[in-house]
Amino acid sequence: MTNSGLNSQKYQKLKILALLPMKGNSQRVPNKNMKLFAGNPLYHAILDELLESKYISKIVVNTDSETIKNDVSKNYYDSVIVINRPNELCGDFVSMNELIKYDIDQVDYQYFIQTHSTNPLLKAQTIDEAIIKYIKSLATYDSLFSVTKLQTRLYDENGEAVNHNPDELIRTQDLEPLYEENSNIYIFSKESFKKAGNKRIGSHPQMFEVNKLEAIDIDEPEDFELAELLYKKRRCLL
Repeated sequence: MTNSGLNSQKYQKLKILALLPMKGNSQRVPNKNMKLFAGNPLYHAILDELLESKYISKIVVNTDSETIKNDVSKNYYDSVIVINRPNELCGDFVSMNELIKYDIDQVDYQYFIQTHSTNPLLKAQTIDEAIIKYIKSLATYDSLFSVTKLQTRLYDENGEAVNHNPDELIRTQDLEPLYEENSNIYIFSKESFKKAGNKRIGSHPQMFEVNKLEAIDIDEPEDFELAELLYKKRRCLL
């Protein structure tokens, strides 16, 4: 047996639970989670990738939507645990950390990965790479979150340069990179979550870079169109 095989077995024993929260209503893209994306509800894309992961033991969907609950039951049977979102955690202004706290208190797991249905281009291979990096670095870091590298000239709302000197137009590839939290992947333990004051990004996190195309997050209608086009191209559906 190869070393990679041994490592794979070690990680599989960790019992990592995936959290995929979804609400029924959305403002900028109406009914986003159930909106057809390459022929299926949007959330199917990321849920299918989570199911392909080598290291995720179970998936939890927290939702306030009967439509989503029924669709999960119809298409995913026993592969997914559905948690009914309590009334006090419904609405557009509830913190994701509050939802996570509720979910992790309902289950007997120690390690968690959280993502969103709005990340349809995220691959199972990338998810597994993030999990391996998290586990290998537990002696140094308590959590992991995904980022997108920005290496371009940035300005604040007042037109002031943020990461460069306008009088020295050096090449953008030579600028010091900045990193954007892209909401694709968060990995943490129940212990790190609580020690950080009930936050998914712990006190000593590490960053995990995801390429720009894979990291697309659907917030606006044009994001949906672009993500669907790229998804169809990947799946040879065009």
